[in-house]
Order: sequence, then C-alpha cells, then structure tokens
Amino acid sequence: MKIALMCRNVDLYSHQRFIEAGEERGHEMLHVNHMKCYIDIAASRPALHYGGNKLTGIDAVIPRIGASVTFFGTAVLRQFEMMGTYSICESVAITRSRDKLRSLQLLSRKGIGMPATVFAHRSGDPAELLKLMGGAPAVIKLLEGTQGKGVVLGETQKAAESLIQAFSGLNAQFLVQSFVKEANGEDIRCIVLGDKVVASMKRKGAEGDFRSNLHQGGTATPISITPQERATAVKSAKVMGLGFCGVDLLRSADGPQVMEVNSSPGIEGVEKATGKDVATMVIQYIERNAKPGATKTKGKG
Repeated sequence: MKIALMCRNVDLYSHQRFIEAGEERGHEMLHVNHMKCYIDIAASRPALHYGGNKLTGIDAVIPRIGASVTFFGTAVLRQFEMMGTYSICESVAITRSRDKLRSLQLLSRKGIGMPATVFAHRSGDPAELLKLMGGAPAVIKLLEGTQGKGVVLGETQKAAESLIQAFSGLNAQFLVQSFVKEANGEDIRCIVLGDKVVASMKRKGAEGDFRSNLHQGGTATPISITPQERATAVKSAKVMGLGFCGVDLLRSADGPQVMEVNSSPGIEGVEKATGKDVATMVIQYIERNAKPGATKTKGKG
C-alpha cells in the first residue's frame, strides 16, 4: 500500500518509527507536510496538491496534526477522506478530541469517570467557582494548553483564587478541576488501537512537579493496568471515535479518572518503557482496515 504520514517534522522519533515500520512491511511511505498542501475543492473531483504535484493513489493516511494547526490540518485530512483515503483517525474525531471542553462533556455523558470540573471564560467570583468543584487544591488548565503547558496547581484556597483571577484577566478560556491527591503526581498513558489497549506506561512527574508529562521532565515505566482501567481507556477512545489514541488516566479512590484523550500520541516514551513495537501494530491495523486502491474511486462526503 501507499501510506501517507501527515506531519510537519518528519524527523521526530514517532514519525521515523512509523515510516520504518511501514517500509519494513513492504509499504510505500510518503511524508506529507499538511501545512504545505493546497486543497482543491471541486464537485466530483476533490484533490490535494503537494510539492507541485497532485497526491494520487494514496491508500491510507496516518494523521499527526499538532494542536496549534488543528483547523487547517483537519481540513487537509477531510480532503483525503473526500478522496476515499482511509485514515486511522478521522478528521471529525480529531476535532472532537482537541476541544477539551467538548471531549469532557462527551465522556461525562457516557458515564466515564473524571475529576470534578468547572468551565469558565471569566470569573468575577473565584470562590464560588472553587466551591462548585469541591474547593482547593485545584488544577487550573488553559483549554489551548498542551504537553503540560498552561496547567497550574492552586494548593490553597487563596492561591487557587488568585490563579483563577489571573486567568480571567488574560481573557482566556480555562477549566478548573479537583486535584487527585492520591495519584501522587503519577498518571497512566494507555495506547488504544481499535478496541484494545496495546501498551501502557506509568508517568511520574519531576521532583516537586504535579504534572506527569514527559515533556515537563517526567519519567516513564511499564505498568500492568486493571480490567477497569483497560475498559475505561477503550470506552473513552470509542466515545471520541478515534482508532488510535493515547488515553491519560489517574488512579483515584473512586476508580480510574480520565484526564485527556490524545489523538496524536507520541510513541517514544511508551515504546522505550515497554519494549513494545507500537509503530508496527499501527501499520498492521491499517493493513486490516484500509482498502487498497480506494482513492481510485469517488470519495464520499
């Protein structure tokens, strides 16, 4: 098959692994920088142009769209879909998961555990907002934040109120969530592929940092997850509609709580921590689900 890897930086570990895994299994792997594509919108003949050429004959696409370019990246992916190309993660699912508020609302509607959460654009009464989610300590998150950036902890009532006032002054949209103390600065990243958790790792925050993101200095180790955690991760991916994703869980006294569903998870940490070949699993999943030659037929909207 001819498989396109949609990404801006092809040199990243995850992207190199997808290319290597695809080529090892005999596929033609093509790097497509979605930010340099031209979308040709026309009735009955949707097309994409890249590097001066029309993209044709692509059977499947692996979208790796950064959060800051979600709008245009998903537009390019949507064009691939219009052309009949199989995507391991559909454009609508990526858009859904990138909207932190919407994703939490959808997960909540399906009864999936998560920390008590309150959303606000501005707050003239931080104390009231904190009261709604159970008081301090509280985690305040910018909706646009990624990789642990834009996430702060208000350890006391006064500190949390001050942070909420500061975020309100920035005219920023933010979430306030209860702090799960028993998680002890750790979370679990589950890699979900189809209807299975294929790899999982425990992430521990750097000394003195409650955030467990590897980009913020955290460390990763392999972990055996419980059946309840496995079921929660798979159900969360299904609610988002993602064929491949990372689901971040906290272990709380009330059971697993979902922090985020990531539509473009890095695989370096989990491959190195677990020794599992996630990249090859992704290629094999595409082999089972994509239909070679689909782009030769008229796409569907």
